[in-house]
Amino acid sequence: MSYVSEVSSDEAPTVLIVDNNQMSIMRLREVFRKRGFATEICEDGDVAVDEYIKLDPELVVMSLDIPSLDGHLAALEMREHGGDSRILFIAPNRLSDLAVHATYSAGAVGWLTKPISQAQLDEIWDQVLGPIPDAPGLDDIDELYPEDRIKPMPDDIQLPPLQELPPLEALPPIAEIPAPESETIEPSRPKRRRLKLLIAMVFIAAGVAVYFQWDSVKELLESLL
Repeated sequence: MSYVSEVSSDEAPTVLIVDNNQMSIMRLREVFRKRGFATEICEDGDVAVDEYIKLDPELVVMSLDIPSLDGHLAALEMREHGGDSRILFIAPNRLSDLAVHATYSAGAVGWLTKPISQAQLDEIWDQVLGPIPDAPGLDDIDELYPEDRIKPMPDDIQLPPLQELPPLEALPPIAEIPAPESETIEPSRPKRRRLKLLIAMVFIAAGVAVYFQWDSVKELLESLL
């Protein structure tokens, strides 16, 4: 991430502040605003190198513990590119030994302990504006950070092959589903009553027919006799 402060003038010197601590950024921006600097903010070491090449700032104030590319290596890449920018490191007290080494290695004009105050900067300001030291660490930059690892990509992790799964056993046959039992539907009472009445009428009709037929046969026999 990179952005410019509200102080912007073609005549104002530029300071590139490289830090990912928001409180530290706010403090540094205010300190350098009072000194008439236009500030550019960057929170990533790798991006900071690109911003340095693009902006060619008068001063770089860089934290040592920043993401992607630490401040020491980012400073060496800036010095390798060239330019007359002064580099000032900032670091917490726990990294004081690293800050001393990085200041010498990258040819920085000095370093300050976080949190930065106006008084701290005033105390070494003449040193900041003084001659730019040599950067002996440039001779060892390939060993410190090989070129093919400047922007490391995720390593391809070879996963072990999956073991063969055991074969599935034959599934048991599906049990036969019993046929549903047929249910005898009992006729309702009104239907049963109608059925009995119909049967009675059939018998009556049959009886009447037989009766009348018997009379006819009887008359026929009597006539023959």
